[in-house]
Amino acid sequence: MRKDITIAAEPRSKRGKNEARRLRASGAAPAVIYGSGGEAVAVAVDPKEVGRILHSKSGHNTIFNLSIKGGENTPVMIVDWQRDPIKENLLHIDMKRIDLTLKLRVQIPVHTIGIPNGVKLQGGLLEAITREVEIECLPDEIPESFTVDASELMIGQSIRAADIPLTASMRLLSAGDSVISHVVALKAEVVEAAPVEGAATTAAPVEPEVIKKGKKEEEGAAPEEKKKPEEKKKPEEKKKK
Repeated sequence: MRKDITIAAEPRSKRGKNEARRLRASGAAPAVIYGSGGEAVAVAVDPKEVGRILHSKSGHNTIFNLSIKGGENTPVMIVDWQRDPIKENLLHIDMKRIDLTLKLRVQIPVHTIGIPNGVKLQGGLLEAITREVEIECLPDEIPESFTVDASELMIGQSIRAADIPLTASMRLLSAGDSVISHVVALKAEVVEAAPVEGAATTAAPVEPEVIKKGKKEEEGAAPEEKKKPEEKKKPEEKKKK
């Protein structure tokens, strides 16, 4: 979104870490402006003014004017920035010149509003899945954000990127079937019953006994009785006549 904001910039003739430290110590921040057929120009800007733009509703999608002392005055957009991880002050800013007659690719935040019927009537849960979509449009038509109403959603229903209303030169670049938000059923909690005192417990499986190879007699079995040799019958004596 284009706003009527102008930030002053001082050209930088020197570069390097030492020069950058000197700039930050003086309250300025090193920056560079490039793009739209022009040369890259190193400048110094007020980090507080840039910070206010980044914290605005349109954020880094804001198009504002950069007025370089003794040089150009052109519409620009912040495309990259670095912050101190502890103090969070801006360390460096990259800005791109914007041709107002050409379309841009930008990421736009998506906000979901309303309490779905699937939550109020069915006890479901609303989940936000996608929080940004990419579109292409003219610089003057970049929206701050998109808003979708989820009030009519029931469990199992969703709002997708293709459902976002686009106007003027806007064209959706994100996948149309990307889910923005949906209503899902709450998962039932499975509660395990506590063991009852005195109840029989399941016996642990007994491992089968392995029979050793070559074992001739089962353990504990009585040895077989040896057969006695048959006694030879004595020949019957001849009866005396």
